[in-house]
This record gives sequence, C-alpha cells and structure tokens, in this order.
Amino acid sequence: MKLLIFVIIFLLNVTTLNAIDNSNTGIRNDSIRAAIDNFGKLDEKEVSEVDKIKYMLKKGKVSGQLKLMYAEVAEPGDAYATAIGGIIKYELAAYRGFNAGAAVYTSYDIPLASGEGSKRSSEMSSDVGNHTDMSEAFINYKYEDLNFRAGRQLLDTPLADSDNIRMIQNTFEAYVATYEISGIEFMLGNLQRWHGSDAGLELGWVETGTDGTNFVGISYADGLEYDAWYYNITDFAQIAYFDLGIEYEINETFLLHAMAQYLKEGELGNSGTSASIYGVLVELVAYNVGLNIAVNKSEKTTSKESFSGFGGGALFTNMDTMIIDEITLDREALSYVVGLVYSYDDVEFLYAYGDFDGEANSSGIKEHIVEQNIGIGYNFNEEFVVGAIYVDQDDKIDSSNSWNRFQVALNYNF
Repeated sequence: MKLLIFVIIFLLNVTTLNAIDNSNTGIRNDSIRAAIDNFGKLDEKEVSEVDKIKYMLKKGKVSGQLKLMYAEVAEPGDAYATAIGGIIKYELAAYRGFNAGAAVYTSYDIPLASGEGSKRSSEMSSDVGNHTDMSEAFINYKYEDLNFRAGRQLLDTPLADSDNIRMIQNTFEAYVATYEISGIEFMLGNLQRWHGSDAGLELGWVETGTDGTNFVGISYADGLEYDAWYYNITDFAQIAYFDLGIEYEINETFLLHAMAQYLKEGELGNSGTSASIYGVLVELVAYNVGLNIAVNKSEKTTSKESFSGFGGGALFTNMDTMIIDEITLDREALSYVVGLVYSYDDVEFLYAYGDFDGEANSSGIKEHIVEQNIGIGYNFNEEFVVGAIYVDQDDKIDSSNSWNRFQVALNYNF
C-alpha cells in the first residue's frame, strides 16, 4: 500500500489530467463530464479496403488499450481499489464495403492494492473484483457517405454515450445507420441493450426499454453548431433534445463559444419520468486558458423526475459524479458550473465548481449539493496518457451524504 501511495504522489507531481484533446479551445466539450470522458479514449483505426475476401483477415487491424486505475472514496466508506485491464480489439479489412470487428473489455482488481470486504470499491471491476466481456462484436457496411453497423458497438449521442470515465466504458447492442452530407450527419437507430460502468457491471447487459429504444438525430458542427434528436424508450419515455450554438474567433487571441439547449421528456407507462430542462453555456478562450460558465434549469413536475440517458448525458452542468437528475424529483431545480482549463504544451489542468440547488418538493424537502472537480494530467505522446482527478461533494442539507473521491489512471493505446 505504501508503494502504491508513493507511485500516486509521484504521478501527481509530474502529470496533469488530459481532460480535453484540443488545448486551444478550452473545455470545449460542453460539460465537465464530457471533458473528463475524453481522457485516454481509444482512437478508432481506419481499416483497409481489399479486393478479395481472403485478404480481409490478413489486412485486418489490431488495436487496444492497457489501463491501470486507482480510485478511493472517503466519507462515507473509505473504500479503495486498484485495477488493471483494458481493451483488445480486432477489425477485419473491408471487402466491397463489408467488414466486422470485436473487442474484449476487461478489468481485474489487484488484491495487494485494493481494500478488503466493505473497504474495497466495486466501481473498478464490479462486486466480485473482476470483469471481462465481449463488449464489441459488430458487422459494418459502408457505401460512400452511408454507414450501417449492427451488433455490440460504441455509440456517442446526447442520451446514449460511452462515458469513458471509469475502467469499463459503455457499449450498446444496436442497429445504427449514419449518413453524412455537407458536414451534416443524420443518424437513425435502435438500441436493444447496454453495458458498462454506468449500467452496473454486476447486471450484465441491461434492456433499454421494453422493446428497446428507437432514435433519430441530426447534427452539425462547423462554426454554427446544432443538434436535434428524438428518442422513444419503449414503455419509459419519449424524449426530444435540441441544442444550438456558435464558435466565433474574435481575433488570433480570443475565441468565444456559446450554446443553448433544451430537453423535453414525456412519460410512457408509469415510469415516473417527465421533465423540461433548459440550459446555456458560454466559454471564452484566450492564451491557453478556457473559462466555461454553464447553467441548467429543470421545471417542477409533480411526482416526476428527469432522465439524462444511458451514460453521462448531454446537459451542460454534468460533472464527474453529480448531475441535475439527482435532485429533480418533484421539485424545481437549478444548477450552474464554472470551469477553468489551463494548458501548457502537453500539460493540462482542470478545475470546476458546481452548485446544484433544488427547491422544496411537495413534502417541503429541499436539496443543495456542491461538487468540485480538480484534474491534472499529461500526454507523454499520442499513445501514453497519465492523469488524475479529485472530486469533493458537499451536501449542504444532509452532511452524511458528503464525501470525496480520488482517481488516478494510466492509459497506453496501441
């Protein structure tokens, strides 16, 4: 344990969190959680096109990621765990537009560097201390600007995303078609099940609605940005999501990024999900410093609450742990986040302060939670990334719900 603490202290002194990929655009991921999500993400490799079926295997691509992660949660629990694992992926070369791929995701707690019994954190590798799954297994067809993928796959949409902030990211059993023209991307699909840290590793592959989730969306990002999405989570909710924004270079020194968003959810069955949430975000970037201010407001719907989706969600104020969903049940809620990113060469620092305030519900009970995120990390090169994040959550109403969390990770992509 002493050796582990020494290694962590050493890493903290020489590294910072790679919370974002592009140092000259500040936070620029529309939420602090999205910024953290980009840390150490495995890049997709282009597959070769071959003229004969027999070359599909020979010209296939192997890629992967080795990951070492330590996480500790204090007050309550004082639980910790260190896990080693990663991803190994193989994708066939394409023949006449067709190819296929598969990836195994795995995570194993290291006993000597993890707590025992109630002192071991389960968020790294599940309750049993290890987890291995064929998280990707798909068939793909591409013709010019049209792409269709069926099977287990990565997906990043406003309400269904990979959320790469722990050892095992989210993947989906889905049928997804995309078409891109003049920078505008159209997406149509059906999600059947999902799996990952957000879904609960112990639960395996979890249904996304009685008969899955049907969705359609359109997005564009080139100076002007917009998204328009519709989801029907069968027997749970029908959801519309919109955002609109601009990225404007004032001069060679200053860049302005501003967006607005709206999330409307209607209950299906007796799910208890119904909400209207508005949001704005303003970011100014200058001299390698990005200042981000975001606000979300959720209107009160009696006995109902909001749902941010399968994964981290698209709301501007989502943080490492806290999201506005936690306080929307039967009450009006307001959240704001102020974030700061500073980058110097391959070194980056992130700080975010979030305030989540819920008005009294029908029983007169209020909510007020403050979360702070501090991140540091370093890109050694395109393959090796090291970083850490500290989370402090302070419940202003119920002190027993206050705690802090620390995580450090090493990612090597190949």
